[in-house]
Amino acid sequence: MRKSILTASFSLLALAGGSAYADILVAIAGPMTGQYASAGDQIRKGAEMAIADINAKGGVLGQKLQLEIGDDACDPKQAVSVANTMVNKQIVFMHGHWCSSSTIPASDVYNESQIPMATVSTNPQVTERGLKNIFRIMGRDDQQGLVAGTFLAEHFKGQKIAVVDDKSAYGKGLADEIAKAMEAKGVKPALRESITAGEKRLFGSGQQAQVGWR
Repeated sequence: MRKSILTASFSLLALAGGSAYADILVAIAGPMTGQYASAGDQIRKGAEMAIADINAKGGVLGQKLQLEIGDDACDPKQAVSVANTMVNKQIVFMHGHWCSSSTIPASDVYNESQIPMATVSTNPQVTERGLKNIFRIMGRDDQQGLVAGTFLAEHFKGQKIAVVDDKSAYGKGLADEIAKAMEAKGVKPALRESITAGEKRLFGSGQQAQVGWR
């Protein structure tokens, strides 16, 4: 699945016209390190396989693709630094970033340099800002949240449901939409809260628990 998405993304290059270089320089960016590094590893491996397949079939417009890899660790400031580096390397296409909190600021950099990008980031603001260089290839939070919230309201009616997010642009955006969909069905979350991943909380029993997931 990851490889097929990336193959489709890189194939968008054919719409962008030719390149003056012997190779067409494309890039991916995401959390290659940090708490979401496992996702970054999947993105990297998928991109490498997709590019190998495309190059084996003759490349794009008769030219081979060459891959650059950016590590933003899902940090917005680092994402902007990665974006500026990729612009300086003169890439012609970016598949990234992964976290919405990274994609939103980085996309401004690519847009200014007129570099097309495809992303799986789901926060509505990724595309609601009207930038013309972004292709979204994943459902938005308001679509995913509607499905999840409706399911919870219809299948767990009468039970206490907590909706908790990790304060990230993705987590909070999705959780807000889930809570909104539940309330539209007449089910109010028993708890709606944001937490900092890794922090320790005291619960009703007086026991400590470390918060974190993914």
